Amino acid sequence: MESVGIQIIEGNPHLRSLLGWHLQQAGYRVYQAASLYQAREVFDLRQPTLVIIDSEIPDGDAAEFCGWLLRQQQPYIMMLSAHNTEADIVAGLKAGADDYLTKPFGMQEFLARVEALVRRNRMAIPPAYLDYGDLKIDLVQRRVRFKEDSIDLTPQEFSLLYVLAQAGGQPLSRSELLHRAWPDEIDNPRTIDTHVLSLRKKLEIDPRQPSLIQTVRNVGYRFNPEFLRGYGSELDETPLPQKHHNYG
Repeated sequence: MESVGIQIIEGNPHLRSLLGWHLQQAGYRVYQAASLYQAREVFDLRQPTLVIIDSEIPDGDAAEFCGWLLRQQQPYIMMLSAHNTEADIVAGLKAGADDYLTKPFGMQEFLARVEALVRRNRMAIPPAYLDYGDLKIDLVQRRVRFKEDSIDLTPQEFSLLYVLAQAGGQPLSRSELLHRAWPDEIDNPRTIDTHVLSLRKKLEIDPRQPSLIQTVRNVGYRFNPEFLRGYGSELDETPLPQKHHNYG
């Protein structure tokens, strides 16, 4: 079985190295970061199962970073902190941490808490597909079906659709979509507009009046699953959009 990846975000180099060494000895793959700026790059590249973050990271707000993590692939989060009041612990957990460990702590307790979070991940069964009635997104085969008909999407179009769908109806800015759906760093927001237009041509009943991938003014785009759930009977009477067979 492939070892679990764990990211450590800790400004103290001695503690960071110590925790990393013990985790490696326990059989985990460890990725270290000394700042939140570095941590984002490491996370995007490695996609760890568990992120261990110091609440006092020097170049940003650990609570805000927890929120950013939860908008990504939703890893488990352990927060380390020298603050041990009830208010501090509650604030850390509400920020998105799954566990909160106060400093100083024993290494055996630290490793036991890590193992408890890893067990939680092993018990979780990831979904094989997203089902929106007439639209089904196969996450294993990376295929999309609309009204039982296969829709051919490019790999990048699939990634964009997946990120939009995973947001649960929340609007995402173009910069967020670029950051989460593109494997390489791209800073041209027009890239998003071009791919959204392509998706609409393949998925919308009327691409000129999109109902599934909606434009949110001054924000970006949102996926609208209510359209599929609420208009299933209406869709049955509507011709399918023209299919485009693109590969690559």
